[in-house]
Amino acid sequence: MLTPHPAPPPFPDGVPGPSDESLAARLSGVPDAEASRAAAQLLARHWPSAHSYASICLASNTQVAAMVTTAACHQVLDRLTLGDSGVALRPRLLVTVRDTVRQWSAEDRIAAVLPELRKPAGGRGMRAAKSMTPENRKLAERAFHELPGPARCLLWHTEVEAEPLDFPAALLGMDTDTAAIALEQAREKFREGCVRAHRQLAPGPDCRFHNRLLDVPIRRGGALLPEVQDHLAECRHCRDAADQLSQVENGLGALLAEAVLGWGARRYLDSRPGRAQHRPRTRGTRRAGRPRVLPRFPGAAARSARALRTGVGIASAGLLATVLATSLSYDGDADPAASAGAADRGDSAAPGTGAATVPPDAARLPSAPRQTRFRNAATGLCLDIRGEPKAGAEAGPAACSEEWSQQWSYENDGLLRSVADPGLCLDSHADAGVVILGTCADADDERGDDVRYDLTPRGEFLPRWDEQLALAPATDAPGADLVVKVRDGSPAQRWSADPATTGADSLSAAGTSAATARQAALPEPH
Repeated sequence: MLTPHPAPPPFPDGVPGPSDESLAARLSGVPDAEASRAAAQLLARHWPSAHSYASICLASNTQVAAMVTTAACHQVLDRLTLGDSGVALRPRLLVTVRDTVRQWSAEDRIAAVLPELRKPAGGRGMRAAKSMTPENRKLAERAFHELPGPARCLLWHTEVEAEPLDFPAALLGMDTDTAAIALEQAREKFREGCVRAHRQLAPGPDCRFHNRLLDVPIRRGGALLPEVQDHLAECRHCRDAADQLSQVENGLGALLAEAVLGWGARRYLDSRPGRAQHRPRTRGTRRAGRPRVLPRFPGAAARSARALRTGVGIASAGLLATVLATSLSYDGDADPAASAGAADRGDSAAPGTGAATVPPDAARLPSAPRQTRFRNAATGLCLDIRGEPKAGAEAGPAACSEEWSQQWSYENDGLLRSVADPGLCLDSHADAGVVILGTCADADDERGDDVRYDLTPRGEFLPRWDEQLALAPATDAPGADLVVKVRDGSPAQRWSADPATTGADSLSAAGTSAATARQAALPEPH
């Protein structure tokens, strides 16, 4: 049985530190030491809860939970260095933990070396689930995400985490009196959002007609009209809405956890130290003369568009890379549990072996470094350079040919290098999402991650500056731009490697000019 972590003190020596938003602003555009301190403070505040939820998602409190937590923190900190808001970090981090477990469990070769991902009550169950959010919590999910960041922070920490109001107030950099007013207003706005979502998602006019007839009696604690009760008996949409609206007044913490997290929400709720201590909590009360509006909060200071890696970020990125590299190089026999998991999924294996097999939709991946073409799984078109190979030239899908502009070398350090001009690599961060050719950069260069990609077993190229994205054609047509899109696992984001047909496989792309390579491929004169 999982035991909850002991509650850490809200802040060292009881002295509030900087707000989450101000710490997030220090992750870029400042000296490395200051950025590292800011990252450490953020992790000290939010790591224990994220690790606890990782253990719940995995149904196992092993080292893998720490690995998942590290990977999730790395992703969130990376987004902060790119300019994301630092408000309401806790729920965002927990969702990233959940999605990381689900993503890793869907990669068979990762699960082969991390069997904890195959537990039916953990990653294997998450992999089979159609959605992480229950259907009867969709209205609350929508209403919560439509709230301003400060309102989400206050609701989550007081209702779900069961923490005293001064904790989220300090996270937001406000005094407790202001936080109490903002919390009351956040509850009202959340309820209004649920009512609005019920009306907007209503499947028919009858549901929209009963919208206010549901809201007003439930809010006042009265009985529903007989005609409304008759409608609820026939309409699941309105029945779910009535359930969610009733929990706004009694059981808001459980409603928010189920709407935002879905998987393991009740177990996470029960693990919260504030609930275990039965800490009394009261709603914020309005005082005479105070305005009934949420206070305005200044945005973060302007930050650099490039991610400045903190010491914590580098360590977490290294751990994630180690996990993926180990999973991709694993070639041993699977243990009995892994074999059983594969059998349950219907995966095929070579007769007489216990080895984990490559999923049927896995790409033909190049063994780096090697010259090859990359063919898109959705269109059958090959990755090409438009016009003369030079910095700034566009790349995109084209009919496959033996042209040098379609020859690439995916290298051990993640560079995707053009064989036509080995000094050029694909740059995914230079032109607002459109991928172009740029000068290859060293790994420790500021642009190092802009021209480097992690290649998944299914053939997705994930830019290292944001591995929630993937390379894909903008459209299915030849001549479309190559862009970065949010990773969704679709065939359009998957590429397979074709063997080079020019006889130049033995050539090393690095340090070889296109003219020299062409000459080497020609027969010698007699």
